[in-house]
Amino acid sequence: MNTLMDVLRHRPGWVEVKDEGEWDFYWCDVSWLRENFDHTYMDEHVRISHFRNHYELTRKNYMVKNLKRFRKQLEREAGKLEAAKCDFFPKTFEMPCEYHLFVEEFRKNPGITWIMKPDTRSSDDQKDDIPVENYVAQRYIENPYLIGGRKFDLRVYVLVMSYIPLRAWLYRDGFARFSNTRFTLNSIDDQYVHLTNVAVQKTSPDYHPKKGCKWTLQRFRQYLASKHGPEAVETLFRDIDNIFVKSLQSVQKVIISDKHCFELYGYDILIDQDLKPWLLEVNASPSLTASSQEDYELKTCLLEDTLHVVDMEARLRQRSEETTEAALLLPSSSEESFQLIPSCQEEISLSRPCV
Repeated sequence: MNTLMDVLRHRPGWVEVKDEGEWDFYWCDVSWLRENFDHTYMDEHVRISHFRNHYELTRKNYMVKNLKRFRKQLEREAGKLEAAKCDFFPKTFEMPCEYHLFVEEFRKNPGITWIMKPDTRSSDDQKDDIPVENYVAQRYIENPYLIGGRKFDLRVYVLVMSYIPLRAWLYRDGFARFSNTRFTLNSIDDQYVHLTNVAVQKTSPDYHPKKGCKWTLQRFRQYLASKHGPEAVETLFRDIDNIFVKSLQSVQKVIISDKHCFELYGYDILIDQDLKPWLLEVNASPSLTASSQEDYELKTCLLEDTLHVVDMEARLRQRSEETTEAALLLPSSSEESFQLIPSCQEEISLSRPCV
């Protein structure tokens, strides 16, 4: 089920443009951005769904490079305690350029499990032109928090409207994605044990298409609260919020903050047995295909509320007094899902469902 096309086509006053017609809003893919952005003239009101160099955060090697640089900057300017707030990504080496550093680390810690990942590939975005011989070697989290003996990660959505100043919203709804098989390190090659991607899990012989492998974020919070208490849950989600803020700040000075651009990121977070969150990756094109009716409802609400924040209707009204093609739409769930509040010197929204 394609939630994106359903939402765009059913939005009042919006008209789908064919071929080379003029457009006001484009939910483009990253390949179009790479090929056309620099050669496309856009009026003041026009908006597209990616920043020009989004890959500074969404390619694994660039993300780690920027986080390491930002951590060193914080240590110089604010001390080790503040820099330690960036210790939320597993030790990672870019291959082959950091091969010798990786070998040194490997020899210092024998028996540690490492995972190799193509540096440009993510669980949702499989298109890029970087040669496949480029990888990252990342320490595998061997002690994930388990529910029912199964591994999972969290998909959380962050909408960025500007990097200078940094203006971002955290979507309150998301989900936990579970593996279909009980976790064990004895079968390290079994993708149904270690990978939580729906695209992988739905090929499992005992996958149940109606049941699926997802929990809503609210259900996940309620489960944790029943096991560890509300205070532990609040601490965990504050730590996750820190991941969003610090990761965005790490690329704030390198992302080209074009006024025509916004970005809906899909963050993948793993929780370990100590309730410590780890950033696995950030997706520039999070999957908007629904795997169940519940998934469809979540993603359609996400998209409707994203469009409400982007607010093309208001931009078009400012451009012209004629509003025939720009009806105002206020989704009923938007005020509950997005909330913009000031945080330090930046504008960051942190809106969470109650336990």
